[in-house]
Amino acid sequence: MYIEQALKGKHELWRYIIGVCVVFGGSQIIGAILLGGAMTVKALSGGEIDMSDPMAVLKIYDPNIMLVLMLLPFALGLLGLILWMKPIHNLPFKVLHSYRQKLDWKRVFFSFGLWGGISVLFIWVGYFISPEDYEWNFKLVPFVIMCVIAVVLIPLQTSFEEYIFRGYLMQGLGAFAKNRWVPLIITSVVFGLMHIFNPEIGKMGYIALVAYIGIGFFLGIITLMDEGLELALGFHAANNLFIALFVTADWTAFQTHSVLKDVSDPSVGLEIFFPLIVLYPSLTLIFARKYGWTGWKEKLFGRTDAPEEPEVIIDKSL
Repeated sequence: MYIEQALKGKHELWRYIIGVCVVFGGSQIIGAILLGGAMTVKALSGGEIDMSDPMAVLKIYDPNIMLVLMLLPFALGLLGLILWMKPIHNLPFKVLHSYRQKLDWKRVFFSFGLWGGISVLFIWVGYFISPEDYEWNFKLVPFVIMCVIAVVLIPLQTSFEEYIFRGYLMQGLGAFAKNRWVPLIITSVVFGLMHIFNPEIGKMGYIALVAYIGIGFFLGIITLMDEGLELALGFHAANNLFIALFVTADWTAFQTHSVLKDVSDPSVGLEIFFPLIVLYPSLTLIFARKYGWTGWKEKLFGRTDAPEEPEVIIDKSL
């Protein structure tokens, strides 16, 4: 039902390929221009940037300024996708919400609150178990400013990623492949590989991509089972927002005025595989029970053909 929304409009594959290139690619180009402009201004003002250090680019200005520069392109990308749907696909943007055609905010907030609570719990448990791995990073004024930036822009950033991957691309590939498993696999893998240039990968190695691809599969599965984006929207927003607010590290993409700074060396192990093996399956079961999911095989592997029009029988007898 959710993927089939694409079949109501112009759904040729080339439209979606161009759409991803224009909307997503355009947002990344804008981001590169903003970052390049910031570096140019820094250089002209006499500042030095160590180009041999990938993280130095993320620290050329105050973290709050860099946070805006990082998130603004995603907000513009979301606007671009909204404007793209009607003229190119002859569909309203709301078809990307869910088959319900109306965003179910209760689902969004339930997912947001559930994962947000779990995230905060694990952050503070980690702090109390190993306080030597953290530094107290809290400064009131920068933190308040960062909160405003994060609360406004991070949900736009995460929503854009969900709408472009689990929404736009999922529907387009599903309409083309005429099944659900192909878009699930492709969008999950592409979503993971999109993070290949994140500083976390440089620090932990390519094995860290398993975490991102795993998150992609988790978000894709709950989207297909719930026939909508709401749960994925809430989870993704909570994940990025609470990390930005409560804990950062010198080797992560988000450099923020968070409450804590993780000063430990990242390890490949529990941090990557525990969520994949325990947390995400547990969340899936909680969602399944709450929303009464059934028909797993059909929703994850079934076909996405448009329903056949009922045959009209004309009685020619007098």
